[in-house]
Amino acid sequence: MSDVIKFSVNNKKYEVSAENGDMRLVDYLHEELNLTGTKFSCGIGACRACTVLVKYEQDAPLETTLSCLAEIENLNDAEIFTVESLGTENNLAPIQKAFLENFSFQCGYCTPGFLIAATGLLERLKNNPVNEHKLDAMIDEWVGSNLCRCTGYVRYTEAIKRIALKTLETLK
Repeated sequence: MSDVIKFSVNNKKYEVSAENGDMRLVDYLHEELNLTGTKFSCGIGACRACTVLVKYEQDAPLETTLSCLAEIENLNDAEIFTVESLGTENNLAPIQKAFLENFSFQCGYCTPGFLIAATGLLERLKNNPVNEHKLDAMIDEWVGSNLCRCTGYVRYTEAIKRIALKTLETLK
């Protein structure tokens, strides 16, 4: 076994000693990289506030991954994307704009998990478009398990659907 674990986070390469392989990804993001957008909440993978996107192999699709459960040792050669990869304060990603325009959140604690799950859905749609009538089920599949304690899920779903429809339209 190698004595280092190599992976990238938001297109920057990192190496971690194999001795620290049991460290959870959410802890590494917060403590070592100061990337605090990914939220720690329940710690058992139920709330999905800690969702990140991971490409485990070069040609593999992005997968939603719960960083509170993911150990560094299982991320060798992976590409990891956090909410910080989506946009900047002055140049928001379309999904971030849609969430703001739809007043999709109140406290915002769960929003990074929703944004990342929705981004995974949008990437999947680019590679595997679906008919519009299947979109609601696909949104539910990708973000239906994310928990929000402040709002109903309607505004999140509306924002995601709006951007997903635009994504599908551009593929025609």
